[in-house]
Amino acid sequence: MRLAVIGAGGWGTALSIAAARAGHEVSLWSRGAAVAEEINERRLNSSYLAAREIPEGVRATCDAREAMRGAEVVILAAPSHVARGVLEGLRSALEPGMVFVSATKGVEAETGKRISEVVGEVLGGGAASRFVCLSGPSFAQEVADGQPTAVVAASADERLSRLVQSALSAQNFRVYTNPDVTGTELGGASKNVMALAAGMVAGLGLGTNSVAALVTRGLSEMTRLALAEGARLETLMGLAGLGDLVLTCTGSLSRNRHVGQELGRGRALADVLAGMKEVAEGVRTARAIKLLAERRGVELPITCEVHAVLYEGKSARAAVESLMSRPLKDEFEIK
Repeated sequence: MRLAVIGAGGWGTALSIAAARAGHEVSLWSRGAAVAEEINERRLNSSYLAAREIPEGVRATCDAREAMRGAEVVILAAPSHVARGVLEGLRSALEPGMVFVSATKGVEAETGKRISEVVGEVLGGGAASRFVCLSGPSFAQEVADGQPTAVVAASADERLSRLVQSALSAQNFRVYTNPDVTGTELGGASKNVMALAAGMVAGLGLGTNSVAALVTRGLSEMTRLALAEGARLETLMGLAGLGDLVLTCTGSLSRNRHVGQELGRGRALADVLAGMKEVAEGVRTARAIKLLAERRGVELPITCEVHAVLYEGKSARAAVESLMSRPLKDEFEIK
């Protein structure tokens, strides 16, 4: 099978490696000519996935039309804030029957739209009907290293989720399927906001009691919003929800946790982001998740406090104090 991967950051590169290991021909689109040249000539992407050898089956290009030519599956691995623009640049390269797989764990900040909705708006209903969301607990470095990893491919069309499952499952990369695109997308996006909060907890020097409480109540928030948007409870209890939440809130490779940790230590957001090459999706996604919650009338106290730290000048310590001073309630109340 021929696959195109759109986005040569760490995650796009890792997925290219996984697809090549599964025996496919992979074309990897990069915005940067230097990145594409290094991949083709040295089999490395030192900018985003250092010291991981990229198989010969992966060829990089800066030409979107070349990347997509003849591809049966197109994996979208660009950050959510540029997804719409990237998709608009792909329109002229579309070919009949292409399956679109989103590996982007974010929601469009300005509109609150999920990537599946953006694909439908930009590429049309045909592309939207051939959409699959790929998500789950998966650090790019560990996937590239071939460490055992389990993710989920979600599509309203079971044939498509099974196609992606079959195409990518190989050498310690195991893909499950489910029919819940909404829950899979929202789980992958909202867990990044919780990872910012978990990082703040760590940055403040608080212990594992605090982290455990944060993860548990964070899952409750994620589930409330997802169910309000029409998702299934099982999805949030699975790889795209709980699995990814635990990884991102506790793993040292988490970019979102890193940002939160630095904020907890008192650094300014702009300074933290200036020192990072890749995107911490949760920073913009916090705005989108808060927007969705307000539309649905869903209470998300952790998300609101993270938003306040990011955009309203509140300190991480004051945010924790606000959460701990909320009115007492039953654990399983809706609000």
